[in-house]
Amino acid sequence: MSMMRSVDSSTACGESNLYTRKDGSNNPTLSRHILSADKQMYNYGSGLCHTDLFPKQYLANSPSEIMHVSSLHIPGHHYVQEPSAPCQLMANIHSSVISNNPYSSCFEVSHPVSSSSSNISHQTSHSLLENPSPEPDMDYGEEEIRLKLQELEQALLYDNEDLDTDDLMGVDSDWGEPIKNLLSTNLPGGSYSDSSISCIGSNKEPKTAKQLLLDCAAAISEGSIEEAQAIISWLRQIVSIQGDPPQRLAAYMVEGLAARIASSGRGIYKALKCKEPPSSDRLSAMQILFEICPCFKFGYMAANYIILEAFRGEEKVHIIDFDLNQGIQYLNLIQTLSTLSRKPSRVRFSVIDDPESVNRPVGGLRVIGQRLEKLAEDLGVPFEFQLIDAKTGDVTPEMLDCRPGESLVVNFSFHLHHMPDESVSTVNERDQLLRMVKGLRPKLVTIVEQDMNTNTAPFFPRFVEAYNYYSAVFDSLDATLPRDSTDRMNVERQCLGRDIVNILACEGADRIERYEAAGKWKARMTMAGFVSSPFSSNVNVPIRALLKSYCDRYMVKEETGTLYFGWESKALVVASAWK
Repeated sequence: MSMMRSVDSSTACGESNLYTRKDGSNNPTLSRHILSADKQMYNYGSGLCHTDLFPKQYLANSPSEIMHVSSLHIPGHHYVQEPSAPCQLMANIHSSVISNNPYSSCFEVSHPVSSSSSNISHQTSHSLLENPSPEPDMDYGEEEIRLKLQELEQALLYDNEDLDTDDLMGVDSDWGEPIKNLLSTNLPGGSYSDSSISCIGSNKEPKTAKQLLLDCAAAISEGSIEEAQAIISWLRQIVSIQGDPPQRLAAYMVEGLAARIASSGRGIYKALKCKEPPSSDRLSAMQILFEICPCFKFGYMAANYIILEAFRGEEKVHIIDFDLNQGIQYLNLIQTLSTLSRKPSRVRFSVIDDPESVNRPVGGLRVIGQRLEKLAEDLGVPFEFQLIDAKTGDVTPEMLDCRPGESLVVNFSFHLHHMPDESVSTVNERDQLLRMVKGLRPKLVTIVEQDMNTNTAPFFPRFVEAYNYYSAVFDSLDATLPRDSTDRMNVERQCLGRDIVNILACEGADRIERYEAAGKWKARMTMAGFVSSPFSSNVNVPIRALLKSYCDRYMVKEETGTLYFGWESKALVVASAWK
């Protein structure tokens, strides 16, 4: 019986064209097409994706059921499956004996079994003698033992699945009870030993992928590397990047755990075991993510709303952005500026082009700046784009060229968590940057970040935090795109998978994805001298209405001046403003 099955796309949640709101109306801020690596256009729901870049053991596979290996464990020998167990590995006397190698990716077929010459008869005799019958006066000759073992073998391999354990053990009352005890003994909890997984036992339900991941992370945290490797070997057989959300998430988390053991997290973060993807692939994945997961999109939108409020009545405005990314946020901002009855006479953008930025496209940000300039020209918005080539930590006020009479706004969208803090270096570039920005005396500073603590938490709590966070993200994608969508797989791999690997596998300066919870950002901003600037009802009300139009399971709430966007009860993105 095969352990793996192809995913049935009919079980996917959602239609292939669900990139717009559920009311079916068109949203002018949504991109309609996205350029792929080979210069073709993405059509939502049927976009291009290079499936050869995915880990091959995960493609088109997910478990139809978890195999229950009998707990009859004879060290160094083969495993025998009890016929009444959930998976009938041996249909009759001519079936193969299965051996379990925790370091191989699947079960291996060993030597065939026959009624005349049995591996079981030969290999189990010693172990059975080590567990004698309770009768102390039992004394059988060698020939009689051989005959009884043959009878036992035939009973165990009998292909009538309706026989119960008592029928199977009917060979002899002296032998039956000890064999029953062997077959019903479970492995000790938490020990994976040679039989690979502690959840496998005739009296226990199999562990879920989440439970196995937690066991593996705990083993790594405690230094039990062999145990962790055995769990990883098993997990790779039961996860799928095309399965349900827990399987898809587990596929990436298990690679993060494996990379941590192998100390290869830094390389995998950049390429996820493949060549570095073309920038157009990454661009496409990020654009799609912001379209299909509105929590990210609405984080941008909240920042844009409050920026526009700050610019109300201003003639000259200046926006400084330390990580333009793909410019997605400002496409919407420029469009909205064009609709104002009283536009600013000049809109100036100063953008830091950090060569070490994680999200920096190949060739830098000049092309993206040209795209924004063209859009502003077409919409009649006076626009000036200034590119500053420098590492973020080296930027000085003089480089930013702040001019008298300008209304200054500094925007940090999904950037500050990349800055090293006091836990990485005594320089503490994260707080240093905030203090420098405060010295510019901006009218407003906006922050949009993912709401989780993966910065200073030790490995195991960090693993739990990451699992809970990304579980909600993967679950939300299930309500938007079908499970066999290539666009969805591209997003999960290029955007989410890379972050997961870095969070789990890397430490020190190599761990770049250092997210913090909203409370920690509030503390940092307060220490830098900022005070909160709460969102007005003009921002809050329309965002709530728009978010609910996507899916009822998305939520938005305001707490102490901060907007939280999330899936059900789990906050995913936070937006805040400061002055």
